[in-house]
Amino acid sequence: MDTNAQSTETVQSTEEAEPPGTRPVVTDLAELAGIRTTIPSFGSAATIGGISFPRSFRKTPAAPQSQKATFHPVKFPTSSRSEEFRARFFPLATPAEWSDWRWQLRNRVRTLEDLQRVLTLTADERTAIERHTGPLPFAITPYYLSLLDPYSAEQPLRRTMIPVTDEYLHTAGEAEDPLAEDKDSPVPGIVHRYPDRVLFLVANSCASNCRYCTRSRMVENPDSNCIFFQSQWEQAIAWIAAHPEVRDVLLSGGDPLTLSDEKLEWLLTRLRRIPHVEFLRIGTKVPVVMPQRITTSLTRILKRFHPLWISIHFTHPDELTPETLEACARLADAGIPLGSQTVLLSGINDTVEAMTRLMHGLLKARVKPYYLYQCDPIVGSSHFRTSVRKGLEIIQGLRGHTSGYAVPSYVIDAPGGGGKIPLLPEYVVGRDGDELVLRNYQGLHFRYPDPVGANEQAG
Repeated sequence: MDTNAQSTETVQSTEEAEPPGTRPVVTDLAELAGIRTTIPSFGSAATIGGISFPRSFRKTPAAPQSQKATFHPVKFPTSSRSEEFRARFFPLATPAEWSDWRWQLRNRVRTLEDLQRVLTLTADERTAIERHTGPLPFAITPYYLSLLDPYSAEQPLRRTMIPVTDEYLHTAGEAEDPLAEDKDSPVPGIVHRYPDRVLFLVANSCASNCRYCTRSRMVENPDSNCIFFQSQWEQAIAWIAAHPEVRDVLLSGGDPLTLSDEKLEWLLTRLRRIPHVEFLRIGTKVPVVMPQRITTSLTRILKRFHPLWISIHFTHPDELTPETLEACARLADAGIPLGSQTVLLSGINDTVEAMTRLMHGLLKARVKPYYLYQCDPIVGSSHFRTSVRKGLEIIQGLRGHTSGYAVPSYVIDAPGGGGKIPLLPEYVVGRDGDELVLRNYQGLHFRYPDPVGANEQAG
């Protein structure tokens, strides 16, 4: 795939309209998004223009009016790359359907049969998908699938989404809950680790499932206690209201932006009513894997709850497509400060060149690089994890060689619940009498006057 051609792609837009309303809170992802699902049929495939398409890639036959999924046109750009992919693999989906985030959720590719009609899978990938049971099932939106290389299993984006058998290798130090979030959960859905802020888990599903997910134990896991009924949200909100030390609430999951507008507005409204909650944050990968979700309706809702910040999970510069750039522009134009959170992944983004391209692209998209995470030791993640030395080399390759705005904080989220610990290359060489010896980004040494104890004695 020619990822460098993205910036020159033409962009189309469809007519503007907003998705319809939704029903009460339930646990299924499509239900949370307010859409009616239809179980696909995997019988005979249709042949169109000499290309075979499974029934799950075709428009669902007309259903009774009470069950029929209605798709409304939305004004969202579609790159020429996405349009070509839609025409080839989803030929009966209209441009308006492709641009509708509800359609993207409803048509997530979740089976081996559907996936191998788009990608040439390796034997290892097929085995891993067939072997999988339990939480974190394979799932990817049609839009994000269009970014994957159909032939190379080594493509960075493909490696983040397609299971491989290395996931079944369990190495020392790995755990299902490596950050001990469950230990710091006073009520279901709340993680209270830092004194003045809480993590509020509001969903257990994502639009697309990253294979290195920190919360893989709970993603689409019907057997876990992470089931998000409205009664659980009420309990969590009541806990926040009863703890005046909490001034910062981060909505995460799963992905909060897979919720319908109505449910998200309900949550934000209830949280904003708590006097001691000073500002709200949302952690999401939706602008990257399903940018169509960032509708004008959603931005109108979000801008009512300032101060509100959004942290977006970016992985690789290939994700900076016209669609994702549009999603970020809409959020930034709504006055929402945007930050990026990137996980350092072996063979995916663990070079200075890849990280520099990503960070420069983010700044142009008005997204401030915030965190570079060392990959958490979840079970079966050893093939994703780099050495800490590699992370420090990347930070050293960024610091001084590019704008300070482009350098994220490199952190380890300490196993066992220790919280985020920042790491930096060693720039303090040592001390020579009353001078501190420093090393700059070029490796040159400089001296700074710093008399030992002078300031303390003056005080």
